[in-house]
Amino acid sequence: MSDVWVPLVDYRRNGVSEVTIHGAVSWVSGKKVIHAWGGNVLCYGRSMMKPLQLKVFAKDLDQVLSVESKAVSVASHNAEPDHIAAIQAILKPSEMGLMQTPFSLPLMQFGRQMRRARRWYHPCSGKHAAILRGCQIRGWSRVGYTWPHHPFHQSFLEVMRRALGESWSPAVTAKDGCGLPTVSMTVTELAQTYASLAVQKDEDWIWQAMVEKPDLVGGFNRLDSTILKSCGGQVIAKEGADGLLGLAIRHPEFPDGLGIVIKIAHGWDTTATWFVARYCLGVLGFHLRNPYRLDRQKAHVVPDLIPPPLRPRMQEIVPFDPWDPDEDRWEFNFENYVRPHEGGVASSDSPALRGDV
Repeated sequence: MSDVWVPLVDYRRNGVSEVTIHGAVSWVSGKKVIHAWGGNVLCYGRSMMKPLQLKVFAKDLDQVLSVESKAVSVASHNAEPDHIAAIQAILKPSEMGLMQTPFSLPLMQFGRQMRRARRWYHPCSGKHAAILRGCQIRGWSRVGYTWPHHPFHQSFLEVMRRALGESWSPAVTAKDGCGLPTVSMTVTELAQTYASLAVQKDEDWIWQAMVEKPDLVGGFNRLDSTILKSCGGQVIAKEGADGLLGLAIRHPEFPDGLGIVIKIAHGWDTTATWFVARYCLGVLGFHLRNPYRLDRQKAHVVPDLIPPPLRPRMQEIVPFDPWDPDEDRWEFNFENYVRPHEGGVASSDSPALRGDV
């Protein structure tokens, strides 16, 4: 374990580096690390762990929830109307007051909508509602469901030990932004848990619900929803604060499942994470578009984040989509309009200075 951050993405203006984004990336197949770029940083799983947290109640909720409510139970949603409808279908109206998510506004509001803060607008409200329903089915107390000693969280730790080994235990347990516990893990341990999701794809409804209803997992123009829609059902993706993206991948070259975790050092950066994910998926044969609109310098991904055997495939990825703007240079050679002598002062008879061009 170390806290070494390395360059992941370099933003260049007309070929000159202006911004470098640091982080760490880990690739795990089965329980074997096949590649790591950067330190094995200790961090929290945050919302990236929702697909594993809901495994606690996967069997209990299978015949109880619709596919829409299943998808939103593992979501960090925008609180769009479809999200709210799927959340409110999980609990009775009289039970909504049991939900302990913080009062929030939607992550993305269209137009000038004025709304009051509500608990169900919180991006984690689907998970909270599903946990409350699961506790009811199990006969567990719904009071204190957010506490780390509650049976829900202790059962979640058993799910984690199935992926990481019976001796695994979190070094630190903290309160997540939604009030539930979040536990510390290294980037490689996080990748190992996502490799296990690929192996367990057909054990429950979690994978299928995410790929069948991708827009309920995140929402409009969200990275994880876009990945879910781009990979033909062979990849599940989940964002997590702060700066996390988990990818669980089914691929013929990795029969033991493949888990990739991207951690951005300075926190959640959708654009930088998107570029890294595009290349990680691209060398495996999946096409993910660039984020739009590219309103800053051109992004260049550091090749070292890709396993060496797969790096030659990076040449097959078109780095910039045809509709990407290229606004950091002129469409003419300005040197044609500069007097060719020391100092580079424009000639008085330059067509550009006469206004002829």
